[in-house]
Amino acid sequence: MDQNEGGKPSMEKAKRSLELTDDESEAVSRLAVPPHRAGAGPSFYEYFALRGIQVDRVEPRLVVCTFKVPPHLSDRSGRLANGAIANLVDEVGGAVVHVEGLPMNVSVDMCISYMSTAKLHDELEITSRVLGQRGGYSGTIVLMRNKVTGEVIAEGRHSLFGRHASKL
Repeated sequence: MDQNEGGKPSMEKAKRSLELTDDESEAVSRLAVPPHRAGAGPSFYEYFALRGIQVDRVEPRLVVCTFKVPPHLSDRSGRLANGAIANLVDEVGGAVVHVEGLPMNVSVDMCISYMSTAKLHDELEITSRVLGQRGGYSGTIVLMRNKVTGEVIAEGRHSLFGRHASKL
């Protein structure tokens, strides 16, 4: 085993474990990934990460969605992966402040409290509210809860920056 002076596995071993075999490299090189044109339908990211989200209600400063935990966003133990939770906080938090016709706002900061876990096929309610806006800066709060039990899965505070609509 390759080890450094402290007896821990070396970086070289980690690098070797990530290298592709010749067959894997050949298979990857044969993949055809067409470029995505904006507005031409969902991107791979949108299809993979957001497929299945249902918008239930939209009001000024409020968006409410339902999402059923799919297998492809679950970790090895069958729970909604923390990265998927963060992604949903980012997307739904951004949707509540989006203005049609303007570019999407850019996330500046997110702080997420993971309170519980959601299991495969659990139905979640995701609520996003605007906390405040000043100029192009917006703050939102996203609450994710189990729709059946009411248990809070996560709560995220999300700060965004973007162009705001002209008052002219």
